[in-house]
Amino acid sequence: MRFHPLRVREVERLTDDSVAVAFEVPPELHGTFRHVPGQHVTLRREVDGAEVRRTYSVCSPAVPAPAEPVLRVGIRLVEGGAFSAHAVKELSAGDTVDVMPPTGRFTLRPRPGRFAAVVGGSGITPVLSIAATLLAEEPDARFCLVRTDRTAASAMFLDEVAELKDRHPDRFHLVHTLSREERQAGLPTGRLDAERLAALLPALLPVPDVDGWFLCGPHGLVRESERALTALGVPAAAVHQEIFHVDDASPAEEKRTAARTAPGGSKLTATLDGRMGVWPAAEGETLLETVLRNRSDAPYACKGGVCGTCRVRLVSGEVSMDRNFALEPEEVSAGYVLACQSRPVTETVEVDFDA
Repeated sequence: MRFHPLRVREVERLTDDSVAVAFEVPPELHGTFRHVPGQHVTLRREVDGAEVRRTYSVCSPAVPAPAEPVLRVGIRLVEGGAFSAHAVKELSAGDTVDVMPPTGRFTLRPRPGRFAAVVGGSGITPVLSIAATLLAEEPDARFCLVRTDRTAASAMFLDEVAELKDRHPDRFHLVHTLSREERQAGLPTGRLDAERLAALLPALLPVPDVDGWFLCGPHGLVRESERALTALGVPAAAVHQEIFHVDDASPAEEKRTAARTAPGGSKLTATLDGRMGVWPAAEGETLLETVLRNRSDAPYACKGGVCGTCRVRLVSGEVSMDRNFALEPEEVSAGYVLACQSRPVTETVEVDFDA
């Protein structure tokens, strides 16, 4: 996949620290940018003389052809985030941003059934697209959304979620909790941990009858939600998750990683866009770092093992993957790794970005 320059149609202020950015998609790219609910796009722009990239989920409902695809993403300001700071404070209608076509496997194609989500903060973004598309296209579907935010003022897409509730009152169930703000009605203030969720979810819906669970947001919330669902007997295959941010690797993690990499470096063979290259990989270097030294068009975004943009199939050899917050267990079993988190263990390694 490659980037396409798209014009910004609108930048809408959602909260003090977040915006929704809508892009114009020219007719010749309608097929390229038609997304599956829950997918994300990688954005690229030059900020202060340096190229920055970031992946953001599409919040708009998916529309079938021949309708024009609606490409709108939610962006929240994060500490130290060069792209998010630029988008929230400086980006405006008429600007041009390089955008990669939609990708990602945190998705739900509309079908009959009962579905539920637990989201925190900006984790509402992909789930908004999932729920809105499902309820609009499938009359025999129901959706329960449990969302948590620090305060009511910090909650993104309040109007859009309220409209969903008004449009589908019998099929859309919303529970909104706040972790740092008291209010007169609703659930008690506080963080949603595994114990709270294990008590709350069965009171909201018949847990065994849910066909799919979608967990999205900070690492801590997703892990606590996963623990709660496990305790409630939900099979792992029914749980889908997407993490937006994790802390940097600790010195202990980096030390363990260094101990597992091939001493003296390796030889890396990589196929990208139908072209194969063979390059030396320095000791301790990730697959992505090696490829980028030789092919600037290698796909990547977060470099933190979260977005999955750099997903590759391991053809031969062995690698050590530091972190994985993007690949499903079945993808790992099928031989896929994250290039930004994987370092060669054997003297030769071959990967395929096109697989």
